[in-house]
Amino acid sequence: MPPAVDTVLRRGTLIVISKATQEMYVFKDGALWGTSPVSTGKRGHDTPVGMFPILQKRVFHRSNIYSNAPMPHMQRLTWTGIAIHAGKLPGYPASHGCIRLPAAFAKSLFAITEMGETTVIVTNNRVTSGSQARRLAVAMPMPQPGERGHLIQRPEPQLADLEDRPVNLLPTEPADPTPQLAAAPETRPVPEPTPVRAASAPGQTIQLAAKGSPDEAEAYWSRISARHPELESYEKAIIPATVGAKQYYRLRVTGPGANAACMALKRAGTDCFPVK
Repeated sequence: MPPAVDTVLRRGTLIVISKATQEMYVFKDGALWGTSPVSTGKRGHDTPVGMFPILQKRVFHRSNIYSNAPMPHMQRLTWTGIAIHAGKLPGYPASHGCIRLPAAFAKSLFAITEMGETTVIVTNNRVTSGSQARRLAVAMPMPQPGERGHLIQRPEPQLADLEDRPVNLLPTEPADPTPQLAAAPETRPVPEPTPVRAASAPGQTIQLAAKGSPDEAEAYWSRISARHPELESYEKAIIPATVGAKQYYRLRVTGPGANAACMALKRAGTDCFPVK
């Protein structure tokens, strides 16, 4: 059986995977640790919905079902072939039921999870923010034990039904008195970050990412600054911008030598570009 959600929010790892948005949200000890795009099961090979434990971990594994296919940083969710692992992400559901991740994220995630201290939730709900992911996880019913170690999953809640329900998202902290989880991230009250102005800020400015919400931008910053600690020496800003009819949040850093840092990031396989 997977650990209870409130348990792993206090100490452990909670992973929420939205099939509707093809996105993963990861919480470590109750804090949003990171987000990543995923690729779940294609038609005829649907990824099951429900709550799962980590049953097995292997740095390198090969499928005994699908042509010995490689499954780097494999974390098994079921004994019927469903796992989280590194793989190709074409931008839509394309796997045989597993949850594929980018290689770097799969490796980092593998390093923080522990069997017995990790709960994985797969949902059909359209989850677009970390706060929605946590609210859904708290409301998710525990599965029932079945035969031969299989879990009997219970119907999942719908985010729309949770919109006005008071839920203590993390028992060690006060609950949010005014949750707005069914709304798009841009409609929630968000403090306006101070924009970086390249002309007046010292040094150079580079853009690291453009995300759909401030939470996603912060989560990306947590991941990239952990992989590249030298970025911590720069001034960070998350800048709201509207392109067409869509709201984005641009993650930028400013400081002396930022352009050279961007070139080093590109050599390491991380996208960025100078802002003039």
